Amino acid sequence: MLELSRSQAVVYGAVAVALLLVGARAMRTEGDGGAPSIAAAATPKGDASGFSLKASGGPDVVVDVSGAVRRPGVYRLPVGSRVVDAIARAGGPAGDALLEGINRAARLADGQQVMVPARGPGGVAASSGAASEEGPISLGSATVEQLETIDGIGPVTAGKIVEYRDQHGGLSSVEQLDRVSGIGPATMESLRGRLQP
Repeated sequence: MLELSRSQAVVYGAVAVALLLVGARAMRTEGDGGAPSIAAAATPKGDASGFSLKASGGPDVVVDVSGAVRRPGVYRLPVGSRVVDAIARAGGPAGDALLEGINRAARLADGQQVMVPARGPGGVAASSGAASEEGPISLGSATVEQLETIDGIGPVTAGKIVEYRDQHGGLSSVEQLDRVSGIGPATMESLRGRLQP
């Protein structure tokens, strides 16, 4: 049988304790069940738009997942996460989700809104035109059809924007669109008013 000196036993014991601590931390992280590390809490006056962020270590992006998902909300995800990860964090797609309407492989940018369209009558997106008239369109999840509703954007330019976004892993600001051919200064002004990151 192998005999250990006292110093070797202490070293092996310290290594075993360190491994146990690392394992316990990994199990605790998995035990969260993918729960977001952002607490959505109503403000004292009952304003449902109020929330607070709990800082957690490491580089993260904070995204707003809305539309046809099971648990819409604001979530913190690791840098490099994809739209599909944000949808999963929001409980997955709802039964009426039109997943073909978004690029699930696009990388997430901090502050991005991920809007999952809902399937309406006849299998088409229920609110693609109406939502564009009500407020800004999310640059991270806008479809070609939604981009075409902006003055100065036709089907070709809208396609180029979506292609550029997909090739570069998303867009974090409207200003990045000046790199897309066919977008001049006048179009950029139109885009600033109608798009959000």
